[in-house]
Amino acid sequence: MIDEISPDLFRIKVPLPNTPLKFLNSYVIRDPRRSLIIDTGLNHDTCFEALQGGLKNIGVDPARADLFITHLHADHFGLVARLATADTRVYFNRPDAEIIESWEGFGFMLEYAGRHGFPVDRLRAALAAHPGNRFGSEWVPPMEMLADGDSLAFGSYRFRCVSTPGHTLGHMCLYEPQHKLLIAGDHILIDITPNIQCWSDAENPLKAYLESLDKVAALDVARTLPGHRRLMNDPRPRIAELQDHHRARLAEVLNILADGPGNAFEIAARMTWDIQADRWEDFPVAQQWFATGEALSHLRYLEEEGKIARLATGDGTRFARAD
Repeated sequence: MIDEISPDLFRIKVPLPNTPLKFLNSYVIRDPRRSLIIDTGLNHDTCFEALQGGLKNIGVDPARADLFITHLHADHFGLVARLATADTRVYFNRPDAEIIESWEGFGFMLEYAGRHGFPVDRLRAALAAHPGNRFGSEWVPPMEMLADGDSLAFGSYRFRCVSTPGHTLGHMCLYEPQHKLLIAGDHILIDITPNIQCWSDAENPLKAYLESLDKVAALDVARTLPGHRRLMNDPRPRIAELQDHHRARLAEVLNILADGPGNAFEIAARMTWDIQADRWEDFPVAQQWFATGEALSHLRYLEEEGKIARLATGDGTRFARAD
Protein backbone atom coordinates (compact mmCIF):
# COMPACT_ATOMS: atom_id res chain seq x y z
CA MET A 1 0.00 0.00 0.00
CA ILE A 2 1.30 3.44 -0.99
CA ASP A 3 0.07 6.87 0.16
CA GLU A 4 1.20 10.26 -1.15
CA ILE A 5 1.21 12.29 2.05
CA SER A 6 2.22 15.56 0.44
CA PRO A 7 3.77 16.39 -2.95
CA ASP A 8 6.58 13.88 -3.65
CA LEU A 9 6.47 12.51 -0.09
CA PHE A 10 5.20 8.94 0.01
CA ARG A 11 4.57 6.23 2.58
CA ILE A 12 5.21 2.63 1.54
CA LYS A 13 3.75 0.11 3.98
CA VAL A 14 6.33 -2.66 4.21
CA PRO A 15 4.95 -5.87 5.78
CA LEU A 16 6.87 -7.28 8.76
CA PRO A 17 6.20 -11.03 8.66
CA ASN A 18 5.37 -12.81 11.92
CA THR A 19 5.71 -9.72 14.12
CA PRO A 20 3.08 -7.91 16.22
CA LEU A 21 4.09 -4.65 14.51
CA LYS A 22 2.49 -5.86 11.24
CA PHE A 23 4.21 -3.35 8.96
CA LEU A 24 6.82 -0.60 8.76
CA ASN A 25 6.09 2.85 7.39
CA SER A 26 8.94 3.55 4.97
CA TYR A 27 8.90 7.14 3.75
CA VAL A 28 10.26 8.26 0.40
CA ILE A 29 11.08 11.76 -0.83
CA ARG A 30 10.97 11.60 -4.62
CA ASP A 31 13.51 13.89 -6.26
CA PRO A 32 14.52 13.66 -9.95
CA ARG A 33 18.12 14.32 -8.94
CA ARG A 34 18.35 11.90 -6.02
CA SER A 35 15.60 10.54 -3.80
CA LEU A 36 15.65 9.69 -0.09
CA ILE A 37 14.35 6.48 1.50
CA ILE A 38 13.67 6.72 5.24
CA ASP A 39 13.80 3.31 7.00
CA THR A 40 13.76 0.03 5.11
CA GLY A 41 12.21 -3.00 6.84
CA LEU A 42 13.63 -6.32 7.97
CA ASN A 43 16.28 -8.20 6.03
CA HIS A 44 13.58 -10.50 4.69
CA ASP A 45 12.54 -11.21 1.10
CA THR A 46 8.95 -10.15 1.78
CA CYS A 47 10.13 -6.73 2.98
CA PHE A 48 12.60 -6.33 0.13
CA GLU A 49 10.06 -7.18 -2.54
CA ALA A 50 7.41 -4.89 -1.04
CA LEU A 51 9.80 -1.95 -0.80
CA GLN A 52 11.20 -2.51 -4.29
CA GLY A 53 7.68 -2.81 -5.69
CA GLY A 54 6.59 0.38 -3.96
CA LEU A 55 9.60 2.31 -5.23
CA LYS A 56 8.94 1.13 -8.77
CA ASN A 57 5.29 2.15 -8.46
CA ILE A 58 6.19 5.75 -7.60
CA GLY A 59 9.00 5.95 -10.14
CA VAL A 60 11.97 5.91 -7.77
CA ASP A 61 15.11 4.02 -8.77
CA PRO A 62 16.72 2.68 -5.56
CA ALA A 63 20.12 2.95 -7.25
CA ARG A 64 19.52 6.72 -7.39
CA ALA A 65 18.37 7.10 -3.80
CA ASP A 66 20.07 7.74 -0.47
CA LEU A 67 19.00 6.26 2.87
CA PHE A 68 18.19 7.82 6.23
CA ILE A 69 17.74 5.35 9.10
CA THR A 70 16.03 6.60 12.25
CA HIS A 71 17.62 3.97 14.52
CA LEU A 72 19.45 0.66 14.59
CA HIS A 73 16.59 -1.82 15.05
CA ALA A 74 16.32 -4.49 12.38
CA ASP A 75 12.84 -3.50 11.19
CA HIS A 76 14.28 -0.11 10.21
CA PHE A 77 17.91 -0.90 9.38
CA GLY A 78 17.63 -4.47 8.09
CA LEU A 79 17.64 -3.88 4.32
CA VAL A 80 20.41 -1.29 4.25
CA ALA A 81 23.00 -3.72 2.85
CA ARG A 82 20.66 -4.95 0.12
CA LEU A 83 19.73 -1.43 -0.98
CA ALA A 84 23.05 0.40 -0.74
CA THR A 85 25.30 0.77 -3.78
CA ALA A 86 28.74 2.33 -4.05
CA ASP A 87 27.02 5.71 -4.65
CA THR A 88 24.49 5.51 -1.82
CA ARG A 89 24.79 7.86 1.11
CA VAL A 90 23.53 6.17 4.26
CA TYR A 91 22.65 8.78 6.90
CA PHE A 92 22.71 7.59 10.50
CA ASN A 93 23.40 8.73 14.06
CA ARG A 94 26.65 8.35 15.97
CA PRO A 95 25.42 6.66 19.22
CA ASP A 96 23.70 3.81 17.38
CA ALA A 97 26.60 3.54 14.92
CA GLU A 98 29.02 3.05 17.81
CA ILE A 99 26.92 0.12 19.03
CA ILE A 100 27.16 -1.46 15.57
CA GLU A 101 30.90 -0.77 15.31
CA SER A 102 31.64 -2.39 18.68
CA TRP A 103 29.12 -5.21 18.29
CA GLU A 104 30.33 -8.63 19.40
CA GLY A 105 26.96 -10.34 19.56
CA PHE A 106 24.13 -10.60 22.06
CA GLY A 107 26.25 -12.18 24.80
CA PHE A 108 26.33 -9.10 27.04
CA MET A 109 22.54 -8.78 26.85
CA LEU A 110 22.05 -12.44 27.70
CA GLU A 111 24.37 -12.12 30.70
CA TYR A 112 22.61 -8.96 31.88
CA ALA A 113 19.16 -10.49 31.46
CA GLY A 114 20.25 -13.61 33.34
CA ARG A 115 21.55 -11.49 36.20
CA HIS A 116 18.12 -9.86 36.41
CA GLY A 117 16.20 -13.11 36.62
CA PHE A 118 15.51 -14.12 33.03
CA PRO A 119 15.58 -17.95 33.18
CA VAL A 120 18.76 -19.39 31.72
CA ASP A 121 16.87 -22.10 29.84
CA ARG A 122 14.86 -19.43 28.01
CA LEU A 123 17.73 -17.09 27.14
CA ARG A 124 18.84 -18.97 24.03
CA ALA A 125 15.24 -19.20 22.87
CA ALA A 126 14.89 -15.45 23.38
CA LEU A 127 18.01 -14.86 21.30
CA ALA A 128 16.77 -17.15 18.53
CA ALA A 129 13.47 -15.24 18.44
CA HIS A 130 15.04 -11.76 18.55
CA PRO A 131 14.41 -9.93 15.24
CA GLY A 132 17.85 -8.32 15.36
CA ASN A 133 19.40 -11.78 15.34
CA ARG A 134 17.09 -13.19 12.66
CA PHE A 135 16.66 -10.28 10.26
CA GLY A 136 19.52 -7.81 10.77
CA SER A 137 21.62 -6.35 7.98
CA GLU A 138 24.20 -8.80 6.62
CA TRP A 139 26.88 -6.10 6.56
CA VAL A 140 27.07 -2.39 7.24
CA PRO A 141 28.04 -0.02 4.42
CA PRO A 142 29.91 3.22 5.11
CA MET A 143 27.62 5.70 6.84
CA GLU A 144 27.49 9.47 7.09
CA MET A 145 26.85 10.61 10.66
CA LEU A 146 24.27 13.29 11.42
CA ALA A 147 23.90 15.14 14.71
CA ASP A 148 21.15 17.13 16.38
CA GLY A 149 20.45 20.28 14.36
CA ASP A 150 22.04 19.08 11.11
CA SER A 151 20.14 19.70 7.87
CA LEU A 152 19.09 17.31 5.13
CA ALA A 153 17.57 18.61 1.87
CA PHE A 154 15.75 16.51 -0.74
CA GLY A 155 13.25 17.84 -3.26
CA SER A 156 11.28 20.71 -1.73
CA TYR A 157 11.89 19.48 1.81
CA ARG A 158 14.50 20.88 4.20
CA PHE A 159 14.71 18.67 7.24
CA ARG A 160 16.33 19.37 10.58
CA CYS A 161 17.70 16.41 12.51
CA VAL A 162 16.24 16.07 16.00
CA SER A 163 18.06 13.73 18.36
CA THR A 164 15.47 11.81 20.39
CA PRO A 165 17.24 9.14 22.49
CA GLY A 166 15.16 6.67 24.46
CA HIS A 167 13.87 3.93 22.17
CA THR A 168 17.55 3.56 21.24
CA LEU A 169 20.57 5.55 22.39
CA GLY A 170 20.76 7.51 19.16
CA HIS A 171 17.21 7.55 17.80
CA MET A 172 16.75 10.49 15.44
CA CYS A 173 13.67 12.19 13.99
CA LEU A 174 13.45 14.52 11.00
CA TYR A 175 11.57 17.83 11.34
CA GLU A 176 10.48 19.95 8.38
CA PRO A 177 9.47 23.37 9.77
CA GLN A 178 8.03 24.86 6.57
CA HIS A 179 5.63 21.94 6.03
CA LYS A 180 5.33 21.30 9.80
CA LEU A 181 6.16 17.63 9.29
CA LEU A 182 7.80 15.27 11.78
CA ILE A 183 9.16 11.92 10.62
CA ALA A 184 9.09 10.29 14.02
CA GLY A 185 10.51 6.78 13.61
CA ASP A 186 9.60 4.83 16.75
CA HIS A 187 9.76 7.85 19.05
CA ILE A 188 6.00 8.49 18.94
CA LEU A 189 3.56 5.75 17.92
CA ILE A 190 -0.22 5.64 18.09
CA ASP A 191 -2.18 2.52 19.14
CA ILE A 192 1.01 1.03 20.63
CA THR A 193 3.70 2.41 22.92
CA PRO A 194 7.37 2.47 21.89
CA ASN A 195 9.34 -0.20 23.72
CA ILE A 196 11.88 1.41 26.07
CA GLN A 197 14.39 -1.22 27.20
CA CYS A 198 17.44 -1.06 29.44
CA TRP A 199 20.35 -3.49 29.15
CA SER A 200 23.08 -1.53 30.93
CA ASP A 201 23.57 -0.07 34.39
CA ALA A 202 25.23 2.93 32.74
CA GLU A 203 22.04 4.00 30.93
CA ASN A 204 18.72 5.53 31.94
CA PRO A 205 16.74 5.21 28.69
CA LEU A 206 13.35 6.06 30.18
CA LYS A 207 14.67 9.37 31.50
CA ALA A 208 16.16 10.10 28.07
CA TYR A 209 12.89 9.14 26.39
CA LEU A 210 10.74 11.40 28.58
CA GLU A 211 13.12 14.30 27.95
CA SER A 212 12.94 13.60 24.21
CA LEU A 213 9.14 13.70 24.35
CA ASP A 214 9.34 17.17 25.91
CA LYS A 215 11.77 18.22 23.18
CA VAL A 216 9.41 17.16 20.38
CA ALA A 217 6.38 18.67 22.13
CA ALA A 218 8.05 22.07 21.75
CA LEU A 219 8.10 21.78 17.93
CA ASP A 220 5.37 23.21 15.70
CA VAL A 221 4.10 20.01 14.06
CA ALA A 222 0.89 19.59 12.06
CA ARG A 223 1.57 16.11 10.64
CA THR A 224 3.41 13.26 12.37
CA LEU A 225 4.73 10.32 10.35
CA PRO A 226 5.56 7.40 12.70
CA GLY A 227 7.48 4.23 11.93
CA HIS A 228 4.46 1.98 12.50
CA ARG A 229 0.67 2.05 12.43
CA ARG A 230 -1.43 5.16 11.74
CA LEU A 231 -0.28 8.68 10.95
CA MET A 232 -1.04 11.52 13.37
CA ASN A 233 -1.53 15.25 13.16
CA ASP A 234 -0.36 17.32 16.15
CA PRO A 235 1.65 14.84 18.27
CA ARG A 236 1.18 16.65 21.57
CA PRO A 237 -1.98 14.82 22.69
CA ARG A 238 -0.24 11.50 22.05
CA ILE A 239 2.89 12.74 23.81
CA ALA A 240 0.78 13.53 26.89
CA GLU A 241 -0.71 10.02 26.74
CA LEU A 242 2.75 8.45 26.55
CA GLN A 243 3.97 10.52 29.49
CA ASP A 244 0.91 9.47 31.52
CA HIS A 245 1.49 5.85 30.52
CA HIS A 246 5.03 5.85 31.89
CA ARG A 247 4.02 7.66 35.07
CA ALA A 248 1.42 4.93 35.62
CA ARG A 249 4.03 2.26 34.86
CA LEU A 250 6.41 3.73 37.43
CA ALA A 251 3.64 3.75 40.04
CA GLU A 252 2.77 0.16 39.13
CA VAL A 253 6.36 -0.98 39.69
CA LEU A 254 6.47 0.74 43.08
CA ASN A 255 3.19 -0.95 44.05
CA ILE A 256 4.58 -4.34 43.06
CA LEU A 257 7.68 -3.75 45.16
CA ALA A 258 5.48 -2.85 48.14
CA ASP A 259 4.95 -6.61 48.46
CA GLY A 260 8.70 -7.17 48.80
CA PRO A 261 11.90 -7.28 46.74
CA GLY A 262 11.96 -8.81 43.28
CA ASN A 263 14.08 -9.15 40.19
CA ALA A 264 13.20 -7.60 36.84
CA PHE A 265 11.79 -10.82 35.39
CA GLU A 266 9.51 -11.32 38.40
CA ILE A 267 8.38 -7.70 38.30
CA ALA A 268 7.68 -7.86 34.55
CA ALA A 269 5.54 -10.94 35.17
CA ARG A 270 3.27 -8.88 37.43
CA MET A 271 3.07 -5.76 35.27
CA THR A 272 0.10 -5.09 32.98
CA TRP A 273 0.70 -5.89 29.30
CA ASP A 274 -1.49 -5.62 26.22
CA ILE A 275 -0.66 -9.10 24.93
CA GLN A 276 -3.10 -11.86 23.98
CA ALA A 277 -2.09 -14.34 26.66
CA ASP A 278 -3.85 -15.29 29.88
CA ARG A 279 -0.70 -15.85 31.92
CA TRP A 280 2.89 -14.60 31.89
CA GLU A 281 4.00 -18.18 31.28
CA ASP A 282 2.02 -18.14 28.02
CA PHE A 283 3.77 -15.04 26.64
CA PRO A 284 5.95 -15.78 23.59
CA VAL A 285 9.57 -15.76 24.71
CA ALA A 286 10.34 -12.70 22.56
CA GLN A 287 7.58 -10.76 24.33
CA GLN A 288 8.91 -11.86 27.74
CA TRP A 289 12.29 -10.50 26.63
CA PHE A 290 10.91 -7.10 25.57
CA ALA A 291 8.76 -6.90 28.71
CA THR A 292 11.74 -7.61 30.96
CA GLY A 293 13.76 -4.93 29.17
CA GLU A 294 10.88 -2.49 29.68
CA ALA A 295 10.65 -3.39 33.38
CA LEU A 296 14.39 -2.74 33.68
CA SER A 297 14.06 0.73 32.16
CA HIS A 298 11.47 1.66 34.79
CA LEU A 299 13.51 0.12 37.59
CA ARG A 300 16.59 2.03 36.44
CA TYR A 301 14.61 5.29 36.40
CA LEU A 302 13.25 4.70 39.90
CA GLU A 303 16.71 3.75 41.14
CA GLU A 304 18.22 6.99 39.88
CA GLU A 305 15.33 8.89 41.49
CA GLY A 306 16.26 7.27 44.81
CA LYS A 307 12.88 5.55 45.16
CA ILE A 308 14.24 2.00 45.00
CA ALA A 309 17.56 0.31 45.75
CA ARG A 310 19.19 -2.76 44.29
CA LEU A 311 20.13 -5.76 46.38
CA ALA A 312 23.01 -8.00 45.31
CA THR A 313 22.03 -11.56 46.12
CA GLY A 314 23.47 -14.97 45.41
CA ASP A 315 21.00 -15.50 42.59
CA GLY A 316 21.45 -12.11 40.89
CA THR A 317 20.10 -8.59 41.28
CA ARG A 318 16.86 -7.77 43.07
CA PHE A 319 15.19 -4.44 43.77
CA ALA A 320 13.44 -3.11 46.86
CA ARG A 321 11.65 0.10 47.76
CA ALA A 322 13.86 2.64 49.47
CA ASP A 323 11.17 3.80 51.93
